[in-house]
Amino acid sequence: MKRLSGWDAVLLYSETPNVHMHTLKIAVIELDPDRRDFDIDAFRRVIHSRLYKLEPFCYQLVDIPLKMHHPMWRENCDVDLTYHIRPWRLPAPGGRRELDEAIGEIASTPLDRSHPLWEMYFVEGLANHRIAVVGKIHHALADGVAAANLLARGMDLQPGPQRDSRAYTPDPAPSTGELVRSALADHVRHIGRIPRTIGYTAQGVNRVRRSTRKLSPELTRPFTPPPTFMNHMLTPERRFATATLALADVKETSKRLGVTINDMVLSVSSGALRTLLQRHDGKADHPLLASVPVSFDFSPERISGNYFTGMLVALPVDVDDPLERVRLSHDNAVSAKESHQLMGPELVSRWAAYFPPAPTESLFRWLANRGGQNKVLNLNVSNVPGPREHGRVGGALVTEIYSVGPLTAGSGLNITVWSYVDQLNVSVLSDSATLEDPHEVTEAIIEDFIEIRRAAGLSEKLTVVETAMAQA
Repeated sequence: MKRLSGWDAVLLYSETPNVHMHTLKIAVIELDPDRRDFDIDAFRRVIHSRLYKLEPFCYQLVDIPLKMHHPMWRENCDVDLTYHIRPWRLPAPGGRRELDEAIGEIASTPLDRSHPLWEMYFVEGLANHRIAVVGKIHHALADGVAAANLLARGMDLQPGPQRDSRAYTPDPAPSTGELVRSALADHVRHIGRIPRTIGYTAQGVNRVRRSTRKLSPELTRPFTPPPTFMNHMLTPERRFATATLALADVKETSKRLGVTINDMVLSVSSGALRTLLQRHDGKADHPLLASVPVSFDFSPERISGNYFTGMLVALPVDVDDPLERVRLSHDNAVSAKESHQLMGPELVSRWAAYFPPAPTESLFRWLANRGGQNKVLNLNVSNVPGPREHGRVGGALVTEIYSVGPLTAGSGLNITVWSYVDQLNVSVLSDSATLEDPHEVTEAIIEDFIEIRRAAGLSEKLTVVETAMAQA
């Protein structure tokens, strides 16, 4: 048994009927001619053989009586792979669009908390002798870094614990008395950590006081996020879209312009959102505010837990010139990082340990049911480096990987980018009230990337990634 951290628990408490807090990981797998009989039963056997090194898949949530503390993980529980690994078949022609629509349906329902908080969908019917595995994992279980490490273990790209895979034994369920005693003991430990937390906060306040930027309104957030078509009370339904760019093209462009790949992700997101704002709102005259997750624990062996915080970055959607948007995206990201470091990256996560469960859940229910916009941000944008070499599942080649985080209350759009070998894979999640077809976003991202390359004097002809599905 182990306690959820305060930040893990907050991600659990923030889930409501219309705000699902699971993340999605999608692997597209090419079957060799001699492996075309690889079916869901064979895939279940593969996962069963690796379950001993995918420990979070065996965690079950245990609530504390009277919500007197954050829940706990029962670390070794029975796992019914017939329940967790489910079949799905795509309609013809089984291309990117059909897969994206299926993933939207999969994302539209919350995970059942009476089971370990993950599901996998074995998707058949993809063109070119391919299948897809869609993993649905609760954010309370793992952040982007932990999920990437977990995925690497699952594809044998990263070693797991060296022990007999047959030695897995479920732990007994805890008694009510054990839960209460553990909660009281942990409360005492949390009280003991208060001086260190206050000290950490005081150090951040002192850095702010000494900073030459202390009078700048950009210190905490660049502006009040404007109302947009994407900011409203969410529906439970989800829509999903993907696109693939050649990583070499992105690197070439970023090198020519003297910026990072993360700056390019922010730039093309800004350009695409400018197009959509003009299309749906009739104007794009005010920067948007994006929450960009920043990890503070990159340990390659970490496969569970949340060690990140959100950095607020201004997206220059009000700027028409593509190269000026790139420059401002870079400058705004640098400014946001400086502000973020002043107060300390762990500030919110440390104080989250003291959030009381019942009032915190009530607050998030109230936020999720408000009809207005999110007063903190417009959307979430993230860029996560994925595996640099091809993985395999059951001997079959993983040709593509996509990932996306959840939507947050009042914010109906999430853009997540994962790199994989030679690909930069874009995923977009929205609810049904924001966009009927989120491929509007992926198409606009590709168009803006071409516009940036044209302005930078580079070829407008993008490299075709042969291993990836054809664009929708």
